[in-house]
Amino acid sequence: MKNSFKLKPVILSVFIAIITTFYAVAQEKATPIFKDGKAQIVEAFNTPDKWIRHDLFVETSFDTDGDGKLDRMHVSVTRPYQTDTEGLKLPVIYESSPYYAGVAPDVEGVFWNVKHELGAMGPERTHPEVTRRGERPIISNSQIKTWVPRGYIVVHSSSPGTGFSQGSPTVGGSNESLAPKAVIDWLNGRAKGYTEPEGNEEVNAYWSTGKVGMTGTSYNGTIPLAAATTGVEGLEVIIPVAPNTSYYHYYRANGLVRSPGGYLGEDIDVLYDYIHSGDVSKRPHNNAKVRDTEMKNGMDRITGDYNDFWAGRDYLNQMAPMKAAMLMAHAFNDWNVMPEHSYRIYKKAKEMGLTTQIYYHQFGHGGPPPVSMMNKWFTQYLHGIENNIEAETNKAWIVREGDEIDAPTPYKDYPNPDAKNVTLYLTSGAPQTGGLTLTNTPNQGKETLVDNYSFTGEALARAEITDHRLLYVTPKLTQDVHISGIPQITVKLASSKPAANLSVWLVSLPWNDSRKAKITDNIITRGWADPQNHKSLTESKPLKPGKFYDITFNLEPDDQIIKAGQQIGLMIFSSDKEFTLHPKPGTELTIDLDSTQLMLPVVGGIEELKAAL
Repeated sequence: MKNSFKLKPVILSVFIAIITTFYAVAQEKATPIFKDGKAQIVEAFNTPDKWIRHDLFVETSFDTDGDGKLDRMHVSVTRPYQTDTEGLKLPVIYESSPYYAGVAPDVEGVFWNVKHELGAMGPERTHPEVTRRGERPIISNSQIKTWVPRGYIVVHSSSPGTGFSQGSPTVGGSNESLAPKAVIDWLNGRAKGYTEPEGNEEVNAYWSTGKVGMTGTSYNGTIPLAAATTGVEGLEVIIPVAPNTSYYHYYRANGLVRSPGGYLGEDIDVLYDYIHSGDVSKRPHNNAKVRDTEMKNGMDRITGDYNDFWAGRDYLNQMAPMKAAMLMAHAFNDWNVMPEHSYRIYKKAKEMGLTTQIYYHQFGHGGPPPVSMMNKWFTQYLHGIENNIEAETNKAWIVREGDEIDAPTPYKDYPNPDAKNVTLYLTSGAPQTGGLTLTNTPNQGKETLVDNYSFTGEALARAEITDHRLLYVTPKLTQDVHISGIPQITVKLASSKPAANLSVWLVSLPWNDSRKAKITDNIITRGWADPQNHKSLTESKPLKPGKFYDITFNLEPDDQIIKAGQQIGLMIFSSDKEFTLHPKPGTELTIDLDSTQLMLPVVGGIEELKAAL
């Protein structure tokens, strides 16, 4: 009895300790976990069946559907349940899109007819209607499986005039920048959100830290840049993937009406119809104001000139207020949204002193950076975990030919700082092939090609003899040549007609026609221009047949290693079947070889190219 009485305080102490530990565990709150500077999957957050999913409508500062009321954007939220049960506040990863609620059907006549002369308009096209899809509260499931388990809230919104969002699409107009700004303002308590599109019951983002990162691909990648150009507080970082940064550069090329790859005949009004999934009752007003007036009067398919309409849809012109850090991502073989779109913004961001890096891969349209890279950026700028991104010496990440898309090679910058422009000259050889050399050999004379859109660029590059292109090739390379940067061509030409297409491809020969050919095997890069714009991008003038003009323009940015044994070929032709208008065959372009040259950015400069040749 005596001994057992002495044990009672010990037992009591153990019991109290067990109870205390139990309550401590029970009351322990879920929080984000970080390792090596990256947010880790937290099992407490990795519970999709418990995620809170709801929607609301954020009031903007504009009225674009003409009803006299400020437009409201449809917003959906996906967040861990602990943001309610434990009062947890988390940062936001935000994606916005015009595509979530469906797009127009691909009906005959939806694209502009391209079979007509330059300076003319094709027949009026068909205007399809979009059948809206989707049910509240879900707008999209993108991003959520990647980021919610890692301690983020994912927010989606439909852009103006699409889905349940009010207003009108403008395809790059100011409302498409101000709409995501309003959502970010709401996430920071500066704008109003409502439970319904017409109601007055307010919704607050009490679960938001106010720190927002945006990402998305293509149009969804354009919107983060659009939001960033407003300078909105709280948007800390953007990761745009293949963003369309200028609708002029998307639908025109150096004054030429040129379609995006894979969408021959598309123009800005076609895209407007394609995404206009909003309120059916508002569509007639929107169509009349935006598509049939603003776009019709501004897009100018006659001259292809750069004007105020296009300048207002060029985000390079709007970057002054931008503060957000930016990891830009794109592909060198994206012939839809071409790589100049990303480079021009990256270059400007560097000049502005913004924290920025760039990721390029060698494939086609789309393809985000590796999740680990995105995680590192989001973790630093949204969770505040220092990853020293600003101090990193490597600013460019490039996936090399044959490597996996998630295994980029780091470089100090893009273009490669060791790349130097090398001038290459032409020697005669038509209708077969001429030379592309480091030596300027005078008195090469003039050579003429005859336009015929019925031949593809590939067919022309592979042809041994043809009068429909001019082709100039280097000797076989004895060692690899690394091209990095923006090739530039100067052409001195005369046309037999007042207007003509001008197309230039840089190719790797012999052409690999194997089914196993890689996307990098044949086309190095390409570019297009309107000789009528040889002096000005904003004012074209008809050519005087037979008169020679000098025109200089850039080809698309590239970073590619051309293997030993290949030849670099410069192909000059007129109409590009996959991209340009298709005028009646027969226009002649005569090239003055002595005044035509290619500037090629080569890593190691002229010495490296000399060694390879």
